[in-house]
Amino acid sequence: MKLTIATLIVAIAAVAAYAQAPTLQIVTSDPNLPSDLFYGNVKVKPLRVRPGTNPPQFITIDDSDFFTQEQYVDFLSRMPDASGFGFWVNQITFCGNNAACTQVARVNTSGAFFLSIEFQQTGYLVERMYKASYGDSNQTSTLGGSHPIAVPVIRFSEFIPDVKQIGNGVIVNQGNWQQQHESNKVSFIQAFVQRSRFTDPSAYPTSMSPAAFVTKLANNAGVPANDPDRTTAINRFAGAADTSNVTARGQALRDIAENATVAQQETNRAFVLMQYFGYMRRDPNGGQDTDYTGYDFWLGKLNQFNGNFINAEMVKAFIESSEYRGRF
Repeated sequence: MKLTIATLIVAIAAVAAYAQAPTLQIVTSDPNLPSDLFYGNVKVKPLRVRPGTNPPQFITIDDSDFFTQEQYVDFLSRMPDASGFGFWVNQITFCGNNAACTQVARVNTSGAFFLSIEFQQTGYLVERMYKASYGDSNQTSTLGGSHPIAVPVIRFSEFIPDVKQIGNGVIVNQGNWQQQHESNKVSFIQAFVQRSRFTDPSAYPTSMSPAAFVTKLANNAGVPANDPDRTTAINRFAGAADTSNVTARGQALRDIAENATVAQQETNRAFVLMQYFGYMRRDPNGGQDTDYTGYDFWLGKLNQFNGNFINAEMVKAFIESSEYRGRF
């Protein structure tokens, strides 16, 4: 389901060099998602007019239906399905004119998208695959003084296309979604282990032994040394001396990425990362941030409250931030 709106384009920009006016462009990276508008190289914010209103009624991120639609777009990379959309809109509009109730409902609704089965089996799985494959990225935070910090290695530009691929056509509890998702996972992971970055001699060359291959993945991910998933992953190669079997490589990576301990340990780090990927549409050290100080702060808050995003006021802070609201 797509919230139907009429768009009035309002753009004020300086005349380009040689007195040539910039060109208005509609950029569509995904035909199933809203397009972006550019006036020259400047991204333009449209005024969204609700159809059938006279005088015109403008749609903003404060509107429950538009806010809900954006949660689907930002976290599930798709437009809403009718039943889910109606359910989540109702969670907010049930509050009526009670502003405090509405604020809480918006936070709960948005946070629920990260915790949803659909996101856990798409976006969060992709994050764990990168974790298992490439470990952490060493960055810098100035929180409490400058210090190094190990953060998720996946970048926003990598995350978005991978999530669209692994989640393509999947709507939980609709049709044969489980079969569709399983098919997506198999094809995605098989392609992932054949990427040049993965097969690079410094990463996972096919000459690696199964034990060395799995040990590297498991150590990157944080799988305990005695966890049976390590043995299961090694056995995928059926006693082979090397790891040239692409199918076995994919299965072994999946065994490690879907390990229960990894999923539990990585939750808070991924949750904070998705505040930037989802709401800000950027990396934690992009935009107004030049390092991982903000990420460090919110990870500390979330850990302090044992993963409770409501008590940590994390989601609340992001959806009420000027940067998030400024997107619309």
